[in-house]
Formats: sequence, structure tokens, C-alpha cells
Amino acid sequence: MTRALEQLYEEAARLPVEDRAELAGMLLESIEEPADEGVEEAWAAEIERRMAEYRAGTVKTIPWSEVRAHLHRPGR
Repeated sequence: MTRALEQLYEEAARLPVEDRAELAGMLLESIEEPADEGVEEAWAAEIERRMAEYRAGTVKTIPWSEVRAHLHRPGR
């Protein structure tokens, strides 16, 4: 790590937690590749479809406690 980067980190570490979180988000956005617009549209449509099913009561929901227990089950 360069000295300049160390100094920047030390300065950023002194910021309030909200500012550090915002800065972290800004830095992550700066290195992300632009999203394919088609992918974003497809995800938006999928989210809307799933929400419509949920509102209509046509899907079975699973409580988080059950999902978590399943994920942490030995041998999984």
C-alpha cells in the first residue's frame, strides 16, 4: 500500500460511520462495470412478477427462521 493510500485510509477511518458507508458505496460504484440494460430490465420484470404472485397469494412463502435452519443444517 502506498503512503498516499495509507494517509487516505487513515483520514477516511476518522469519518463518522454514515460517511464511511457512503464513501465505501461510492468507491464500489466507481469500480463496477456498467450493467447491461437488458439484464436490469429483466430483473425488474422478474421482481414485479414475483411481487404480483406474492400479492395474489399464489406462492408459498417460507419464514426466514426455516430458511436459515435449512442453510445451517449439518451435511448441507
